[in-house]
Amino acid sequence: DGPAAGVGGGSVQAGGSLSLSCRASGRTVSNNGMGWFRQAPGKEREFVAGINWRGGSTYYTDSVKGRFTISRDNAKNTAYLQMNSLKPEDTSVYYCAAALSSMAPVSPSGYRYWGKGTQVTVSS
Repeated sequence: DGPAAGVGGGSVQAGGSLSLSCRASGRTVSNNGMGWFRQAPGKEREFVAGINWRGGSTYYTDSVKGRFTISRDNAKNTAYLQMNSLKPEDTSVYYCAAALSSMAPVSPSGYRYWGKGTQVTVSS
């Protein structure tokens, strides 16, 4: 219960683009902040981007600023992550999550519902 699996992962060459989407099933998340995280093998889960409940505030980790864009459509109960100018270091499993509050904290502990991950692979 909670966000559905992130959809849209895949393989792309460096410089390419991918778009991820995450539709919540079984509950509405329109009052929750939403976040995207990623986790590479042997590494901790890392905050990538977050958006508050209305979509008026967005947050990005420094390494993706200017390349990734998070958005949401509350009518569709869906969050999106547009990823441009992808780099090999962006290779990871990406997860979406609904926050405990209306904001989008950096810490994974601030999130309640996690979607199944989707693999993003960027080749050089």
